[in-house]
Amino acid sequence: MRPGGIFGIILIAVGIVLLAYGGYASFTTKENVAKLGPLEINKEREHPVPIGPIAGGICLAGGIILVLTGNRKTG
Repeated sequence: MRPGGIFGIILIAVGIVLLAYGGYASFTTKENVAKLGPLEINKEREHPVPIGPIAGGICLAGGIILVLTGNRKTG
């Protein structure tokens, strides 16, 4: 098997793990709700970002492409 095919199989495995894990990264923003003189009321809001499924899909697609093109015989 050629190196492209082997790397493709590794990418497929990583993609499946990332899709199964479904990990989310998040970032927090702080919003000012009210300001009454020296008193401030703030609200922290967390925004999830689905990094795992996006990266998993890209790895899976790239791995399939590498396996299909990496095993092709030239000549």
